[in-house]
Amino acid sequence: MSTSPLSPATPDAPAPAVPAARFPAGPAADPAGSRGEHRIRSFHARRGRITQAQAAAIDRHWDMWGVELDGSPLDLAALYGSAAMPVVLEIGFGMGDATAQMAAAEPATGILAVDVHTPGQGNLLALADRAGLTNVRVANGDAVVLLRDMLAPASLSGLRVYFPDPWPKAKHHKRRLIQPSFLALVTPLLRPGAVVHCATDWEPYAEQMLDVLSAATGLANAHPATGFAPRPDFRPMTKFERQGLAKGHVVRDLLFTRL
Repeated sequence: MSTSPLSPATPDAPAPAVPAARFPAGPAADPAGSRGEHRIRSFHARRGRITQAQAAAIDRHWDMWGVELDGSPLDLAALYGSAAMPVVLEIGFGMGDATAQMAAAEPATGILAVDVHTPGQGNLLALADRAGLTNVRVANGDAVVLLRDMLAPASLSGLRVYFPDPWPKAKHHKRRLIQPSFLALVTPLLRPGAVVHCATDWEPYAEQMLDVLSAATGLANAHPATGFAPRPDFRPMTKFERQGLAKGHVVRDLLFTRL
């Protein structure tokens, strides 16, 4: 009896090996699904080309240090293993170099870093592993879902938004992250004394940030005389900042405190 060219030669022949998923428990493309239905989104998906080192870091560390922003309540004390550790949220960390530097300088502060750029997620995990940082968690998905559905009131000790997309065209201004509706989500989640720190090299966006932050209930400008803050020493120079300075842009920092 003849056999099909696609059938095994004998009944005992092993089945062909199936390649394992690259990230079996790693970052999902859309962790929140329909929960992400809102006008302001904190990101526009950028999966990008990932290196072997970045992929290996996700494979090794995602189960322990990764967080999917799927809309489920998030227990920060359980996430960091300490109810006493203050947690600062960073939205949009790029490749994570500045985030890792700040985490190393503040080992007693938990850094919850949100982005959807897979290579950046892998790079930050690799940097954290290399430096022995145990206070960094990498969150994948839309930060608005996190703010709206997942965090308890007064659970954050700070918010950092460095060099968000400026959406320079007037018709796209509605896509900018720093808007009244965004701050209405953020402010109740901040503890008294928490610092909101934004930075941009796009002057029109800086002016909008200043207007929106100044009008937000419960926030006070740490530099009311000048509006903008001097560049803080604790914020490392980022790639985007260097690019902006090379183009002649003026970098503006804004520091506001939760009352």
